[in-house]
Amino acid sequence: MKKRIVLVTGATGFVGSHLVRQLLARSERVVASNLSGSLRHLQDLRDRLEITRADISCFSDVLRLVQTHKPETVYHLGAMLGPACDDNPAAGIQANAIGTYHILEASKLFGVRQVIFASSMSVFSGAYSTEPVIHDFSVTRPDFIYGAAKLFSENVGLFYKRRYGLDYRGIRLPNVIGPGAETHGYLEYFNKTIEESANRRPYAAYVGPQTRIPVIHVEDAARAFIELAASPLAQIRTTNYIILGPKPSPTHAELVACVRTKMPHAKITYQINEPVQNLIDRVSAKPYDDTYARKEWGWKQRYDLAEMVDSFLEVESLRHNQR
Repeated sequence: MKKRIVLVTGATGFVGSHLVRQLLARSERVVASNLSGSLRHLQDLRDRLEITRADISCFSDVLRLVQTHKPETVYHLGAMLGPACDDNPAAGIQANAIGTYHILEASKLFGVRQVIFASSMSVFSGAYSTEPVIHDFSVTRPDFIYGAAKLFSENVGLFYKRRYGLDYRGIRLPNVIGPGAETHGYLEYFNKTIEESANRRPYAAYVGPQTRIPVIHVEDAARAFIELAASPLAQIRTTNYIILGPKPSPTHAELVACVRTKMPHAKITYQINEPVQNLIDRVSAKPYDDTYARKEWGWKQRYDLAEMVDSFLEVESLRHNQR
């Protein structure tokens, strides 16, 4: 039986590389695309997938990529992170907004059946919703480039779904954590608190102890994309979905307590960065609700906070044994 072809953009990134591994475990034929064409995070899989270079901000690159490989599903995870978008708004818009348009248009032109998009809870930033809980139909009015580009992409995806019948679906990711993250965003403090402690290094958090953000483990995040893609079209009514890990979202103080339970040696202090603290508070001050994902396609996280911390310790133990 011929394997179906799936394309992953941003395939060597943190979430993308975990998604590629899970797709291969499900016997998919994977084309892994990134900006550099490197094998970062996927070196051990070079014989099981095809790595190709493509700049999603360049339409000819995307046209060539989709026409050459003719995937059935595109998992579009390629993007610039928030701080980089703030530093270079033009590049952020080109990559995160126009890049998604390129993926959607190429998918329409060359008969791709389905596009699964990595959106973000940042679409809710700056909205100042009066609702006590943020859900998928809450006000979206982001006031920074990353969130604005994600919202643009969601809405263009909805247009392609309505106008051309493209099976577009999106996931509004919370902060994704797990061992091995090398990218740097405004919310990296959560990952760093665990990682630095696991490596017996001190860490000074730049947010206060009561800062609360929604988080999800990278393995859960990658699995969510696959499960959303596999769900029957008739069940997909909301289209762009919040998904959550542990509920309620943990505070940094709760994270520190969990870390110290498992690593009593951990040295964690605070050096609060007020501008970043204010930005995070605007995005994450209220609780989020992922009811639509749970009801429409059965979303359920597997990792709780303690298991997230354990995943870092397992990796560090493995590295120690290999020395």
